[in-house]
Amino acid sequence: MANIKITCDSTCDLPQELYAKYDVEVIALSVTLGDELYRDGVNITAPELFDFVAKTGTLPKTSAISMGEYLEVFSKYVKQGQTVIHINLSSNLSASHQNALLAAEEVGNVYVIDSRNLSTGSGHLVIEAAEMAQQGLSADTIVARLNEMKERVDASFVLQTLEYLQKGGRCSSVTALGARALQLRPEIRVHDGGMGVGKKYRGNMEKSVLDYVRGRLEGRNDIDTRRIFITHSQVPQEIVDKVVSLVKELHPFEEVLVSVAGCTISSHCGPNCLGVLFFKKA
Repeated sequence: MANIKITCDSTCDLPQELYAKYDVEVIALSVTLGDELYRDGVNITAPELFDFVAKTGTLPKTSAISMGEYLEVFSKYVKQGQTVIHINLSSNLSASHQNALLAAEEVGNVYVIDSRNLSTGSGHLVIEAAEMAQQGLSADTIVARLNEMKERVDASFVLQTLEYLQKGGRCSSVTALGARALQLRPEIRVHDGGMGVGKKYRGNMEKSVLDYVRGRLEGRNDIDTRRIFITHSQVPQEIVDKVVSLVKELHPFEEVLVSVAGCTISSHCGPNCLGVLFFKKA
């Protein structure tokens, strides 16, 4: 992996131990709470973000990584003789990807991947990129494989509140659900780089989350069982544990990894959101 450096943005939501294991540099998006600007995962955590919203009623605002920030990171590694492969949040969801492309063009020897995804949907690609780099594959080969693999990422999540996503304008069709009055918990699916509403689940948090997991996994034969992420925004541990058990019951995944959503993703999905993210078979 000496000649290839993998970087990504903070929305990939991988656990810190995985970033360390694969020597991945994470570039943080910005989050504004009131008049204060923070860097996602650097000097603000999701629990602090949710606490701010609960106390003030003011939702956070997120902002893209600037071209200058990308230039600083990319040029550092290129000057060391490394080729950079950078994985971004979907270009449909943030200007970060376009800014990364501009920086890559200026620096040279940098490949920028539009993950067409979010959270650990993008994080899956980071791990794949790092493992291929460790195997000694060329940058061109890694990029070609990532661009094929990103089309097979199955990413979705179930919401417990619509407030954050509605006001953030990230999924306009959610507003038509009338979910609050009907006590529905909508499933949001990532499709073609954007987000849309899938099934709707009824019941309390535990019931809706477990029903959602069954809905995504049960009876399917197109799932790549090498790895699955269970990613959540501060869901109670006892529910997460039940999800882990259910996932293992439904499919023989080699790895069942749990991750907690960072501030950027949490700013849009709100608290107690949970998703299962995996690859479909080639």
